[in-house]
Amino acid sequence: MVKDMGGYREVFQRKEIKYLLDDKQYRELMTFLDSIAKVDEYGLSRINNIYYDTPDHRLVRASIEKPLYKEKLRLRTYGKANNETNAFIEIKKKYAGVVYKRRISGKYQDMYAYLSGEGNDIGTTQIAREIEAFRQLYGELIPAMSICYDRIAMAGTEDRDFRITFDSNIVWDDKCSDLRRITRGKPLLQKGQYLMEIKVSNAFPRKLSEKLSELCIFPISFSKYGAGYADMIKNTLIRTPKTIPAVQAGEWKNRRVKGEVAYV
Repeated sequence: MVKDMGGYREVFQRKEIKYLLDDKQYRELMTFLDSIAKVDEYGLSRINNIYYDTPDHRLVRASIEKPLYKEKLRLRTYGKANNETNAFIEIKKKYAGVVYKRRISGKYQDMYAYLSGEGNDIGTTQIAREIEAFRQLYGELIPAMSICYDRIAMAGTEDRDFRITFDSNIVWDDKCSDLRRITRGKPLLQKGQYLMEIKVSNAFPRKLSEKLSELCIFPISFSKYGAGYADMIKNTLIRTPKTIPAVQAGEWKNRRVKGEVAYV
């Protein structure tokens, strides 16, 4: 059954703006952030995710077209997983630039079994019903890809809803279907790069906006699952160039923003 969430929030509604930083930008920005935010109580943590999708990758293929509305389903743990680890089933939705996240927690073995169609239900709460409705809507959902990374999370000293995260060592693997048996994975970023996300429910701090401009740090579009899918398609094309329909291979687009590749 589902556990009490404890110090974790079940529901989020906010804007999430992403940026790609090099090591110099990261170090200079961290020095500045000390005046407006502090690293949260979890410090540096390893976040492990399994993204669930249809066998034909319907969810990620829809997402990369940048529709007005998109959604995804994932299973998440913080740190190495075993049967008893607290795990989260999350639905993440984005509509008109605003992110809505709903999640429920329980023992990893129970959450994994439920998503595999082999376990009991996860309760009768509103969020549990939303997750079940999601599964019914899309039919067969399978573990499509693992995405794992190191994260430093910071919260505003005056506004605790203002949060900044820095992700590094991001790796993906389309063969890993269980976080209890996680593998090494393939990198998404270059060495020394960080993916920063600024998460705000209210106004964006003016001092931070000025600092980002000073350091030439600009917003990008970036989806970890989408980028992993792009790599998977590219690698498949290299191995078997005649087996992937051209329309599928062409659904992923790149563009350059301030000298960096932004995944759309």
